[in-house]
Amino acid sequence: MLELDDVRIADPAADTVSPGMAGDHSVDPAQSRHRGDRRSDDWRRRVWLAVWPKVAATALALGIWQLVVLSGWRPVYVLPPPMTVFRRLGELIADGTVWSALQITGERAIYGFSAALVIGVVIGALVASSRVVRSAVGSLITGLQTMPSIAWFPLAILLFKLSEQAITFVVVLGAAPSIANGLITGVDHTPPIILRAGEAMRVNRWQRLRHVTLPAAVPSFVGGLKQGWAFAWRSLMAGELIVILGPSVGFLLQQYRGLNDAAGLIAMMIVILVVGIVVDSLVFGSLDRWVRRRHGLVRDGS
Repeated sequence: MLELDDVRIADPAADTVSPGMAGDHSVDPAQSRHRGDRRSDDWRRRVWLAVWPKVAATALALGIWQLVVLSGWRPVYVLPPPMTVFRRLGELIADGTVWSALQITGERAIYGFSAALVIGVVIGALVASSRVVRSAVGSLITGLQTMPSIAWFPLAILLFKLSEQAITFVVVLGAAPSIANGLITGVDHTPPIILRAGEAMRVNRWQRLRHVTLPAAVPSFVGGLKQGWAFAWRSLMAGELIVILGPSVGFLLQQYRGLNDAAGLIAMMIVILVVGIVVDSLVFGSLDRWVRRRHGLVRDGS
């Protein structure tokens, strides 16, 4: 005999799904394409806003350059027009001269800046964490930062002769003080509320420096890195002009000057300018945007 509980009565309405409910989890292809097109348009707009000022400034500089050449202020063999220089630059790129020079100069830049980074971080952390060290060498770091890099080369040549060590010595002295000062400034400008939060965590001084103060100092530290790279690049170019160990970028500058090859000289100057802009934009610009995004200073899509 069957019980009522054993009998399941089929309800037609229970097996029917309303059109509204069916549409809750579905994705409209038209809306999806619209969102994709909008993201693509936003990306193209950001690229355009980032590119067109640089293109306009470059076109303006080239126009002024061409006008100066047409004015006859200097002979063409001393100040060639832009087309002659870019033609010469294309030749130097095609025969591999630029690439081999950039390889030598790039290795020196990476090695010197890496050494300056380590030294600057160590000195900056010591000065920021110790009043005794700050009073002893704090003002000395700023004094070293203000010294022109060219002033160090007589001492560097006296100590290391005409060698790679002389160039590295000047690059490190040019970049390390800026990196150290960037870290010190970031620590000094840490908001007090962050320091009080570190005290509430009951950590010792070194743990507070590592986990609280140094992360808060990252924005200023990145600024010190950018400035340190600028000083390192300038010091390296000065070093290669004085300590002739070729065939580097600085060596080619001296060579083309001696050969009265104005087009080649200006072409290598353009290479130096482009390298500085590319490194600043791709490396330090990306790092700066990442730091600002982490600190909530820009939107994720910016």
